[in-house]
Order: sequence, then C-alpha cells, then structure tokens
Amino acid sequence: MPISDSVKLEGKVTIFHPTLVNLYGCEVGDGSRIGAFVEIQKGAVIGRRCKISSHTFVCEGVTIEDECFIGHGVMFTNDRFPRATNPDGSPQSDADWSLELTRVRRRASIGSGATIVCGITIGEGALIAAGAVVARNVPDFAVVAGCPARVVGDVRKMSAAKAAATVNGYAEEAVG
Repeated sequence: MPISDSVKLEGKVTIFHPTLVNLYGCEVGDGSRIGAFVEIQKGAVIGRRCKISSHTFVCEGVTIEDECFIGHGVMFTNDRFPRATNPDGSPQSDADWSLELTRVRRRASIGSGATIVCGITIGEGALIAAGAVVARNVPDFAVVAGCPARVVGDVRKMSAAKAAATVNGYAEEAVG
C-alpha cells in the first residue's frame, strides 16, 4: 500500500497521486502538498503548508518545518557511512548504523536535484540552489549553491531577479 496506515496526516493534506507515493510511519502537516513518486520514511516529519515536489526522497531522521518548498528530485541522506553488510559479510540491520538527524527550518526552499547530507540544519528562509550538494549547516536566510554548497548571498538583501541571476550565474560558471 503506497500510504501506510502508520502515516499521520494532519488536517487537509493533498497527495496528488496517492497510488504513486510511498509514505510510511511519517507525519505530514495540514495544508501540505505531496507530488508523485515521493517517498517519506518512518520518523520523518513534514510541517504545515509545505510543498514536496515529485521524485523527492525524505528519509528517516529528517524534519522539515512549516512552509518549506522542496523541489523535484531532492535527496536527503541519514547515514554518513552507509554499508550493505558488516565486516563479516552479514547484512546490516538497524542496529548496525547511526541515524543522523537533519532539520530544514521554517520557510526554507530547496531547489530541484539538490542533495542534503545528513546531520545538518538548513536555516530559516534559506534558499538552496538546484543541484547543490549541502554538507554543512546553512545560516538563516543564506543563498547557497554549488558542490559543495557555499554561501553566495542573502535572500533578505536580494530581489528575486538578482537571487536567480546569482544562483544561475554561479551554476553557469561552475559548469563551465
């Protein structure tokens, strides 16, 4: 079943294609919208009025606070040293790894294709550029881009057009 009975949906949550998602053991807040091909694992929390775009993976240990935008194909991680087996060749179980928590603070936006490495906090109102690889904490209201992501601006000091030009210009410069 794509939406497990263990999911807690608060109020009116819109799931555009309920047969094309995989939600289990998570919580989703009132007014949030979930796109197709999204997986939200046990223990993950999505706040109120969030938009989780298609093809996004939200793993155990991730908390996304209220009013966040998560673009298409965003990937969260929850283990810095993933392995399929133990040194003796036996399959790993839940007891064989350490869950690292990740928090996305209120009103943050994460662009399509970004990867969020576990154990960090993305600050309130921050803007993560499409394709960024975020491996460190992001300050409140920072604009970050690149691989690894680094601060390229502050959303409070940029108009929308300037923020887009800064992020796009950085991406064009990085690509070549």
